Amino acid sequence: MILIIDFGSQYNQLIARRVREHHVYCQIEPPSISMAAIKALKPEGIILSGGPSSIYSKGAPRVDKGILDLGIPVLGICYGLHYMIDSLGGKIIGSTKREYGFAELLVKKQKGMFAGVNKRTQCWMSHGDSIGKLPAGFTVTASTDNTPIAAAEDVQRNFYALQFHPEVVHTKEGKKMLANFLFNICRCKKSWSMKSFINHAIEEIRQQVGSQKVILGLSGGVDSSVAAVLLHKAIGKQLTCVFVDNGVLRAGEAERVIEMFKKNLQINLRFARAGQLFLRKLKGVTDPEKKRKIIGRTFIEIFDQEAGKIKNVKFLAQGTLYPDLIESRSAFGGPSAVIKSHHNVGGLPKKMNLQLVEPLKHLFKDEVRLLGKELGLADDVVWRQPFPGPGLAIRIIGEVTAQRLSILRNADTILLEEIRANNLYYKLWQSFAVLLPLKSVGIMGDQRTYENILAIRAVTSDDAMTADWAQLPHSILARISTRIINEVRGVNRVVYDISSKPPSTIEWE
Repeated sequence: MILIIDFGSQYNQLIARRVREHHVYCQIEPPSISMAAIKALKPEGIILSGGPSSIYSKGAPRVDKGILDLGIPVLGICYGLHYMIDSLGGKIIGSTKREYGFAELLVKKQKGMFAGVNKRTQCWMSHGDSIGKLPAGFTVTASTDNTPIAAAEDVQRNFYALQFHPEVVHTKEGKKMLANFLFNICRCKKSWSMKSFINHAIEEIRQQVGSQKVILGLSGGVDSSVAAVLLHKAIGKQLTCVFVDNGVLRAGEAERVIEMFKKNLQINLRFARAGQLFLRKLKGVTDPEKKRKIIGRTFIEIFDQEAGKIKNVKFLAQGTLYPDLIESRSAFGGPSAVIKSHHNVGGLPKKMNLQLVEPLKHLFKDEVRLLGKELGLADDVVWRQPFPGPGLAIRIIGEVTAQRLSILRNADTILLEEIRANNLYYKLWQSFAVLLPLKSVGIMGDQRTYENILAIRAVTSDDAMTADWAQLPHSILARISTRIINEVRGVNRVVYDISSKPPSTIEWE
């Protein structure tokens, strides 16, 4: 496995994805990780990620320097390079000219990290500081016009340093460079697959749970569905799934989940109808973070109640994914900026009556889908578009009420009908409607109206870490708009969101 130290880069999750694309397992850990924990992981190599800090800034993140004395290969990227060079006695200086964006990389040594890489190739830079002086034993292996030392290495000590980001698609031969590090330098084997993950996860679940009972919140989405089937495979009847009707679900969601899991998959399933409770607690709340946390806390309260009806339940299982943790907990306590809390991780109370089981917490969304296929789940589950834990509540900007939910639910149904009818559902990462806290003047039947504005959001993405707005045909957008305005009472204007992530997020709240 490869250990990735998170120094706060917006790209650290991409590093992990690129490593796994080569069928090598990896984990992201914060700089605070102890040497004992590092040694216990037994990594074949270590990657030090980039980050927004200057190495000499107050509070700049640092990992135990003993990481450089383990005798295993270490690759420093951007800030990780600065940390490595500074720790080994070199010098980092503030650049007179920042380098951000595309740059032509001149490779001086087509060996090691650059074996099989063209002498001139495109890379992606994002830095202010640069190497002023290399430590003893290092040699320069690549440069750009603005950065004389764009890459360096100390082959004897297995240290490799890149000022640019090989993990992003903008670095054309970045995958090859990372493959060189993984296989030529670290001598990793291609042993990471969904089949190997299933075997490892089942063993891990059984060790954690033992003979105790587990309760799982089942939403019917990809994450909780895959988690349920994996847990059922590991512990069978020890698992009880609870489907909570929180009142902010899509039309027909409850019936679909009950049919699939209780009748088809024969998994223990309890149904908790709690929509009115959720709506009461959301009354008057407009702040999106408060909505998420109210829903999270209420969700856990209901779980505690349901667990009390089942004897000897000790564990609560969740479909938490890697991006959930990265965005919500600053990458396991690392210095990454918190973007938003997620339902799975942001709403948990400090004191819980149940211990957590999170069998998917080290997987990205596309890996979860592959896992679902390996477990035998149907395509309409595996390739279902993501639906947030807080449901329609975070697609209503402002207060959540029964009336506003009805408007959004009806509009969302029409949108998805049209997306499916035009064979776009599986081509889009997500497509959904958002009810805005605004009204506009309209004319319907020769009468003035003053009704709600609805936004349509459709994006393409590989993993939800970045996303582009989908350029849907105008004819389809026109039909969606016409149907919503004609069929949904309370809407007289439809707009289309043409922003990408970043700078926007996929969900509006």
